Amino acid sequence: MPTLQDQYDDAMYEFSTGNYSAAISCLQSVLKEDPSYFDAQLSLGMVHYRMGNFALAIAEGHKAEGMRPKEPLVHTNLSLFYMKSGDKTTAEHHGLQARIASWRSSDSPNPADGTASELDMAKPPAAAPKPPAKFPDMPWKKNLPVNRPPSEE
Repeated sequence: MPTLQDQYDDAMYEFSTGNYSAAISCLQSVLKEDPSYFDAQLSLGMVHYRMGNFALAIAEGHKAEGMRPKEPLVHTNLSLFYMKSGDKTTAEHHGLQARIASWRSSDSPNPADGTASELDMAKPPAAAPKPPAKFPDMPWKKNLPVNRPPSEE
């Protein structure tokens, strides 16, 4: 029996080839086995979006938001879904939420739990890189006399 990851990979293959109904079927079976499979939930919203069913895409996107409310990609997708459905105000709200979530994740020293270990905080700051050594003089650019054999005229 294929693992959930194998089933998810199959769904992504179907999605990439444009077979959206098969992708939905695969993703729904993954979510039936494990309702907390975030990537499958997020992808299900995108498949509905690609099919043009914006109402279902939004509903599935909000389910993903319930799983990870501070995930930037969730809000990016929801912004896209709402924009295509004609709700610009809500789309802008989710666009802003995506930016805020990405700022939060880039500011935290340890994105997994948002905290830094005491050892990480005690490390000295990294030293600035040393400037490169001066390139050696280029003797061919100096006007030095050149020893040439006398020319025969």
